[in-house]
Amino acid sequence: MSSHTASPENFEAAAKGASRDVASFQPHRKGFVGHCHDLLHSTPALVPLIVLIVALALFGTILGSKFFSPFALTLILQQVQIVGVLAAAQSLIILTAGIDLSVGAIAVLTSVIMGQFTFRYGIPPFFAVIAGLAFGTGIGAVNGWLVSKVKLPPFIVTLGMWQIVLAANYLYSANETIRAQDIESDAAFLQFLGTKFEIGGATFTLGVLLMLALVLGLAYALRSTAWGRHVYAVGDDPDAAALAGVNVHRTLMSVYMLVGLICGLAGWVMIGRFGSVSPSATTGVIGNIQAITAVVIGGISLFGGRGSILGAFFGALIVGVFELGLRMAGANPQWTYLLIGALIIVAVTVDQWIRKVSA
Repeated sequence: MSSHTASPENFEAAAKGASRDVASFQPHRKGFVGHCHDLLHSTPALVPLIVLIVALALFGTILGSKFFSPFALTLILQQVQIVGVLAAAQSLIILTAGIDLSVGAIAVLTSVIMGQFTFRYGIPPFFAVIAGLAFGTGIGAVNGWLVSKVKLPPFIVTLGMWQIVLAANYLYSANETIRAQDIESDAAFLQFLGTKFEIGGATFTLGVLLMLALVLGLAYALRSTAWGRHVYAVGDDPDAAALAGVNVHRTLMSVYMLVGLICGLAGWVMIGRFGSVSPSATTGVIGNIQAITAVVIGGISLFGGRGSILGAFFGALIVGVFELGLRMAGANPQWTYLLIGALIIVAVTVDQWIRKVSA
């Protein structure tokens, strides 16, 4: 009994003579490769930004002032405005670890709805545009419900929706193209985003400004709002996100509906860019591939939960720079596809390296 009562006193005596230094650990020394990995992991848009700068410098060196003129550089923005808007939409889906094969077809259908509502039903162009945006949002809601509630794979859902929307597009329009002259004379508001203006010799359109505003707005929302953090959490691990209190269904529905709305905006941008409304626009078939290409080159992980929408925008610009630069240099257009294909493989390789080292 006495030994038990003396034990605390012994502990106290031992504690009095113990060192009071705080434990410290030697920092792990990282080499150059380790620092590069950390930088790429924390700033996913850095790689596409570097590639974009190198591409601009390369074509600027080869082509000189012909390429570096304000007209040529803003022409790149005009050429990628549709893909840029669709890439912003695709980025949101891929951040949730999904993929959307229907974005291009939805954009074309919404443009057809805007045109047909105006010329077939006599609805004022402003309300026809609202109707097109509403239809796009509705299609996005259907995709989101099938993915979130029915638990179907996003690839299968959007592959089926792509076929449905393409067929509905042709059936509803009767394959009728509304000419640019008719729109210009009777419904100029449909071409509103094609309005051009000049600043210091550089030509911009309102569609380009919409693309820039959309990218910056979404970048802010994803980085600085609770909704953005929920999007990343759902893409990284939906089960863990649910345990942390994130409403996964509501988050997915908001993403898919927003994507449908953005596709509607892309349809409006298409009318401004091309002037006409055509159900056979190539965007309906290849728009999704172009958007996915921009997103992958832009460093957004196909596994979800990592990446920056600014990176997707840089990816779209990279494609535009290569297309314009090679065309101005007189190269075979097939070189564009070859280089873009190589960039896709490199981008996915870099993403896998970052994930492997992080793990």
